[in-house]
Amino acid sequence: MGRILIVMSAADVWERTDGSEYPTGYWAEELAAPHERFVGAGHTVDFASPGGVLQPLDRHSADPEIAGEDCARHVAHARRALGDFGPLLKLAEVSADVYDAIVLPGGHGPVVDLFQDGDLGRLLLDADRAGKVVGAVCHGPAALLSAVDERGEWIFAGRRMAAFTDEEEQMFGTAENAPWLLASRLREAGARHEQGDPYQPFTVQDGNLFTGQNPASSAPMADAINDALAAG
Repeated sequence: MGRILIVMSAADVWERTDGSEYPTGYWAEELAAPHERFVGAGHTVDFASPGGVLQPLDRHSADPEIAGEDCARHVAHARRALGDFGPLLKLAEVSADVYDAIVLPGGHGPVVDLFQDGDLGRLLLDADRAGKVVGAVCHGPAALLSAVDERGEWIFAGRRMAAFTDEEEQMFGTAENAPWLLASRLREAGARHEQGDPYQPFTVQDGNLFTGQNPASSAPMADAINDALAAG
């Protein structure tokens, strides 16, 4: 079986253009559903973040009116998985060589720190050049923006991908005063952004790149990654 690295943001606030701070953290379903699928398929899963900082839970992902009636199970699984793993690995000390896949869950944190994290950029460059699986869901694709090569070019330009849409950001109530909107930024950077219906499962595979649009896309994305790893 394979070894998978889930890379989390370390951010707990998202600074807005009006100067306010929006509390953020990992989104339970986006961490728990892939972890559950990966472990169920027999893979070993590690967790890493900038500086090894454990990001808090995004409280919205524990609210059944927002995250659905199954959110309590996702919260419990995420907390158990993180607790069992222990201290997170530090991104600066991680090598892509030992992993078969790098997976990036969301919450708003990736638009705060991971999108410009040099250590993550190095990791993604190495993984993509080796043809290893790269996965990202919801706001996780913001982290892909860190993968800029020696020529200053974004290695995922021209690739098909899904991500949390501008429409979903507006529906969630966080578009106003956002420093930038993810789907728009990805298109501006050269991504071939695709989208499905708001808050419905939608995933895209482009070669070794697997992406999902929103929390509901977390499990389907993980299943697609499992299938790819099983196929070798």
